[in-house]
Amino acid sequence: MRHGYPSDDELRQNFDEVLSHVMQGRGVHTATGLDDDTQTALWAIAEAHPNITPELIDAARRAFAGQLDGSNAARWREDMDNWFEEREQRKAAREQQQGSADQG
Repeated sequence: MRHGYPSDDELRQNFDEVLSHVMQGRGVHTATGLDDDTQTALWAIAEAHPNITPELIDAARRAFAGQLDGSNAARWREDMDNWFEEREQRKAAREQQQGSADQG
């Protein structure tokens, strides 16, 4: 059983292995340490098999690079922050609307 996060070298090895598998039409196995963006790009390759385009492979490599440099995680955090902010704004608008209706 693995404890902690895989190293960048382990992630690279996992990515290369999974990329090889999906290019053969196999799926993405679990517990690779690869993030959602990278796995989604790899699944797109598996689903396109045998008609895999260079663009799909490039997209998977870009997604993996984003995992390694932290940009995927940063975008995810920003998306979540925006989602929570919008949720709070909707809640405040409902409360304001309900307060106006109670006064009317």
